[in-house]
Amino acid sequence: QVQLIESGGGLVQAGGSLRLSCAASGRTFNSYTMGWFRQALGKEREVVAAISWGAGGTRYADSVKGRFTIARDNAKNTVYLEMNSLLPEDSAVYYCAARQGVVAVTPASQYGYWGQGTQVTVSS
Repeated sequence: QVQLIESGGGLVQAGGSLRLSCAASGRTFNSYTMGWFRQALGKEREVVAAISWGAGGTRYADSVKGRFTIARDNAKNTVYLEMNSLLPEDSAVYYCAARQGVVAVTPASQYGYWGQGTQVTVSS
């Protein structure tokens, strides 16, 4: 069982930066693939980024490549999402997710554990 708690969301102007954190409980954090997803009002949940258990593999949505970076610290049971050059269209509730497995995959359906979400609002 894994419990996930996100933090770091907030209101930022376009062009600004935010860093999201996701703290995970459980003793086998390093055996889980982690992902960040987001859901804007009236839209479906979409993948933002995913990272393999050993942090050797990462995947990003095309819309955030070059602007966002996913990283993990297995010693701290924490995964991060560094978001730079934020755009108004990045506004959404951001969710941290975990799945057992070694490969960074993107479909939300393959993640069994979810955090409660943290709101990110980017003003123009």
